Amino acid sequence: MNLDDFIITCFCLIDEMVPMILTDRQLRTRGPAPSLTDSEVITMEVVGSYLSLSQDKELFAYFQRHYTHFFPALNGLHRTTFVRQAANLWAVKERVWCWLRDEMISYDPTMSIVDSVPVPVCRFARAPWCVRFRGEASYGKDHADRQTFYGFRLHAQLSWPGLLTRLYLAPANESDGEIAPILLEGTTGVVLGDRNYWLPDLQAYLRTKGIVLQAPFRKAHSPQAAAYQSPILGRVRYLIDTVFGQLTDRCQMKRVWARDLWHLRNRLLRFILMHTVCFFFNQQEQAPLLQFDRLVA
Repeated sequence: MNLDDFIITCFCLIDEMVPMILTDRQLRTRGPAPSLTDSEVITMEVVGSYLSLSQDKELFAYFQRHYTHFFPALNGLHRTTFVRQAANLWAVKERVWCWLRDEMISYDPTMSIVDSVPVPVCRFARAPWCVRFRGEASYGKDHADRQTFYGFRLHAQLSWPGLLTRLYLAPANESDGEIAPILLEGTTGVVLGDRNYWLPDLQAYLRTKGIVLQAPFRKAHSPQAAAYQSPILGRVRYLIDTVFGQLTDRCQMKRVWARDLWHLRNRLLRFILMHTVCFFFNQQEQAPLLQFDRLVA
């Protein structure tokens, strides 16, 4: 499909789902109705994330320049009004994501992968003077870049064959092992993790909850490790790195433009909803599930 068809398809899907999740409840009890409908705002956010428009300013300018024939209310609308309405809809985006995940997409809940990705909120040199997220963000280690950063870690659970099902945003100094019981609450089955999850006490505790957490041994040549075990787990677990790469490259998730948790939460939900919508479209067309580039010719 072309970009126009993609926008129309996203709008039809979201516009059909929003009334279903609200179940006749009103989002607004007073004040005038917004110029843009909630479905239009969420559609613009999803499509903008797909097009790598990570800043609210460039997202709004793009649609105001090219798609006023789809969204006529953009004429004469101020950007801050759009940004405020989008941020206020974070709970609706969360409900739409959950509805897609639980009701419309088929996946295996008994086979999942867990990992975390750093979300720095500023450059390391600016961290001592950074006023954003003061008291909320912290220092942590980025193992991929081998450097210290200041910000958060986004902990994620990826159910097979590549659907993001759970997320937890924590300060950067919270280890993967500390967040795993919270992230996996209510989960059953086999869960794969990297070497940070090789914690015998944690694995024993999760086993009592019906969760088999498997992770490569911390030492690749440990006498307890079978010769094949760690490499095979690593190859299967690599799927979550592919998803993190999509969120980082396409959505620029590591460029945090937000100044508080309210706007940061909205931005993360925007990215996750975009990923889930594209996953759903590929599943409907029986196409490779994580090949998003093929959706728009």
